[in-house]
Amino acid sequence: MKLFHLENIILQTKKLIESDKRAEIRLSANGGNSVLIICEPLEEHLYIERIKELLNEDAYTIIDLNQLLLEFVDSNRKHIEELFQLLKGSVKQIFKAPEGEEGEDLFKSIMSKIQKSFDRQKVPVLINSGSLYGSGIDNIHIMEHPMVMKSNIPLIILYPATKDRENFLFLSKRQASKYRCMIVNE
Repeated sequence: MKLFHLENIILQTKKLIESDKRAEIRLSANGGNSVLIICEPLEEHLYIERIKELLNEDAYTIIDLNQLLLEFVDSNRKHIEELFQLLKGSVKQIFKAPEGEEGEDLFKSIMSKIQKSFDRQKVPVLINSGSLYGSGIDNIHIMEHPMVMKSNIPLIILYPATKDRENFLFLSKRQASKYRCMIVNE
């Protein structure tokens, strides 16, 4: 992909977020409050570099999901090992506990980071979302979270996917939900 095109996608998203046309996001996203920037999986690193350059720290919070995953595993290593033995058939519950269960999990850590960004009146931007593959955390869980849906600030997700006819395939493998988000890919 040409860097100009990639940069144009990011700047187009920034312009929308910072304009008075923000209501278009909810209209396009079926009431949702998220923008998905679709990128080819092999070009994700280029997008991340440009996002870090073009989205200033005064208005945006870059949330690296790779880093959150590593921190979660590192700080919960012993507990994760125990859960892995206990939940062999339901490993996804290690990262996203069933509704209503107490305790820390990766999903709650992600949502906490997003909330902190909202509290600082900054737009959260999730990068390296491919690290969630197989964790049981899908972007629809994040996009449909009441905190995201009710916020006056939208959420941006950099989403590595390929297009297959009218569908997007997350990491070229799994069909992505397009229901609660505005898609930006051209």
